[in-house]
Amino acid sequence: MLEMTREAFEELVSEALDRIPPELTRVMDNVAVFVEDEPDPADPELLGLYEGTPLTERGEWYAGVLPDRISIYMGPTLRYCATTEDVVHEVAVTVVHEVAHHFGIEDERLHELGWG
Repeated sequence: MLEMTREAFEELVSEALDRIPPELTRVMDNVAVFVEDEPDPADPELLGLYEGTPLTERGEWYAGVLPDRISIYMGPTLRYCATTEDVVHEVAVTVVHEVAHHFGIEDERLHELGWG
């Protein structure tokens, strides 16, 4: 397994978020991004997870709720990647993938667009 400090991995996640165009980050609403060590044991190879209500599904009822949560998982990412360059790429893809879920884009469409 590739080794990387948590600080370095968190920096990669931060850099990936910084690459999202400002016109998109301005409309992101009530969402927090976290780096976690491992996903649920039921899905040990999961690289990222979006939990919440996508912007496209929010209505008048949406108020006073906890933030949506995007989790980027360090352990599976480091096990999946062979080089540091692979980690940089995979973190960027995973961050975009999960942020896209916040915007209501489903997995099928993300795979079509190359962000699977």
